[in-house]
Amino acid sequence: MSSLQKKIDFAAILLVNRANPNGDPLNGNRPRTDYDGYGEISDVCLKRKIRDRLQDAGQAVFVQSDDRKIDDMVSLKARAESEEYGLGKDAFNSKKTAREETVKKACAKWFDVRAFGQLFAFGKDGDASGISIPIRGPVTVQSAFSMEPVSIASIQITKSVSGEGDGTKRGSDTMGIKHRVDKGIYVFYGSMNPQLAERTGFSDEDAEVIKGILPRIFENDASSARPDGSMAVLTVFWWKHSCKAGQYSSAKVHRSLKVGTDGSYEIDPSATPGLQAEIIPGF
Repeated sequence: MSSLQKKIDFAAILLVNRANPNGDPLNGNRPRTDYDGYGEISDVCLKRKIRDRLQDAGQAVFVQSDDRKIDDMVSLKARAESEEYGLGKDAFNSKKTAREETVKKACAKWFDVRAFGQLFAFGKDGDASGISIPIRGPVTVQSAFSMEPVSIASIQITKSVSGEGDGTKRGSDTMGIKHRVDKGIYVFYGSMNPQLAERTGFSDEDAEVIKGILPRIFENDASSARPDGSMAVLTVFWWKHSCKAGQYSSAKVHRSLKVGTDGSYEIDPSATPGLQAEIIPGF
C-alpha cells in the first residue's frame, strides 16, 4: 500500500448546545476559553475523539482511553512492549533492533501512530539509559475556537449523598458546580502532509477512514457534561490538492472558508482557483 499521494486540508464546523465541550482541569473544569472569551476545544481533545471513533471502526489504536481499552495494559509502555498487544521488548532495545525497523512496525500496527505520530521514550530497567524514538505524524489537527465569545453558565449540584450513618451528616464533597456553554459555533482545521506520510506509511485509504470519521466524532461520546444531542458536527470541508506539495498553503486554504456565528459558511473561490472543497454534512 503506497503512502498518501496528494496533500489534503480539512475543516469542520461544530455546534455546542448547553454542554461542556472541553473542561479545563486547572480551572474547576470550566469550559476552555481564551483571554478574549472565545471558546476553545484543544487539539488533544479532538484527537481523543478521533481515536475513539477509530476504535469503533475496528482500527488498532495505541493511545487508548482507560474506559475504552481493549487490553489489560496499565500503561503505554506496557502496551508497546507487550508480546501480544505490542511490538515486544526487543523492539525498544537499540542493541537488538534498528530504530527505523521499530518505527515501521509501530506505524504498521497502530493507526494513530502512523497518523498523528508518537514519542516512544522508555527507560531501561527504571533508569534513563533507555531508548527514545520520535515519530512525526502527517496528520495535524488544530484546536477548535468559537466564532464569538461564549456565555458560560454555572449551576450548583449535589454530587454525592451520605452512604453511612443516619443521613444527617454530609461529606465536604456533597455540593459541586457544573459548567456549560449555553450555545456556540466552533471551527477547527487540519491537514495531511504526504512528505511525512512517506515515513509512517499513512495512505490514501487511511485518509478516507478519517474523512468518514470526522462527521461523526461525537457519536458514542455522550456524558453528563455532553448529553446526547448537545454536541454535533454541522459540516466537514475536504480539500484534496492535485500534488504532494499542495496547490496552495494550508493557511490560504483555511482562510478561504468564512464561517458565521450561526453556523452558516461561505468559501471564496477566488482565494484558491482550481481547488474545490468537498462539502460533507454532519452525522
